[in-house]
Amino acid sequence: CQEIACRGRDAVPENEAVNTFVYEVLAFHERQKPSRNPKYVLVHCTHGHNRTGFMIVHYLMRTQLSSVTEALNIFAQRRPPGIYKTDYIQALYTFYHEIPESITCPPTPEWKRPSDLDLNGEAKQDDDDDNGEPAPSPDPVDDKAITNDDVLGDAVPFDQQDILRGICFKLLDFVPNGRANAQFPGSHPVSLNSENLQLLRQRYYYATWKADGTRYMMLIMRDGCFLIDRNFCFRRVQMRFPIRNVNDGFHNFTLIDGEMVVDAIPGGGLKRRYLAYDLMAINFSSKVKLPFSDRWKLLEDEIIRPRIYERKQFETGLKGNPSYRYDLELFSVRRKDFWLLSTVKKLLKEFIPALSHESDGLIFQRAGMIHT
Repeated sequence: CQEIACRGRDAVPENEAVNTFVYEVLAFHERQKPSRNPKYVLVHCTHGHNRTGFMIVHYLMRTQLSSVTEALNIFAQRRPPGIYKTDYIQALYTFYHEIPESITCPPTPEWKRPSDLDLNGEAKQDDDDDNGEPAPSPDPVDDKAITNDDVLGDAVPFDQQDILRGICFKLLDFVPNGRANAQFPGSHPVSLNSENLQLLRQRYYYATWKADGTRYMMLIMRDGCFLIDRNFCFRRVQMRFPIRNVNDGFHNFTLIDGEMVVDAIPGGGLKRRYLAYDLMAINFSSKVKLPFSDRWKLLEDEIIRPRIYERKQFETGLKGNPSYRYDLELFSVRRKDFWLLSTVKKLLKEFIPALSHESDGLIFQRAGMIHT
């Protein structure tokens, strides 16, 4: 029996508790061997509707890739009347960046009678009670509070983090050794000096700006997108990454590299943007042996363009789930640009001064270099 502590009275379960629930259920299924007598997962809370439904809908969203409305209906059909707390339903739509035309909340079931009396003779609320006022929604984050030092995403279980680290090593064709198990596997730039300056004349190089942001690798899985910081720690963020043929599903076991910046928006305000500049694996196919120029091109073709295409499909109503709003994601995603060395002067004098975020120099990248 696995007990997952989570909020339940006047607040929905926290994201970390949801991550633990989904991981435990997935791990349970992974451990099962083919059998004529399969084992099942029994999920229970006080009455088995609101918190139970909340967890199961999250699981459905992360494994069957349905819309929130579809997932809510699936649970309601199996466990009538389904989730009947408005704030729970609204929290699900908000978490998965969906804004439906309307939200239908089932009425409180007739069997939902007042709770037992406490020592003072007054009715007690249980953890799944719907009689209290829902907790107020947190205030929107003030743009001025957005910084490069913000901790993004939600923590994942330690066991899951170890598994995700192993997946990264496999995608990078890297065999860890001892303490290397916890070392960040991303590439590291070296300072330009008189010794390596000559390489710029001997090999074919690209140039780009050095953004003043936060370095993150990103592991895109079926059940979530994980930001990986320099401490090789993983945090889950809710993002959407359709594959190139958008009718064939979503990325799974895809690994990219980049940096998070805070852009100043014309007219006021701040916006997070992830600048992706390298791709190491696509759907469990490692690309680390390809030259950088090929990996950089794959970023645009396999990651960026499918998102742009699907977003336009949603906005025009040409594809299902028009409720999904890309603009509600925690950050936007684009490919970082690289140019020929002949453009360095223009980069320094025109491009960098016009950036919407801070920059502190240039980076030179060899076009034919494999990922190491």
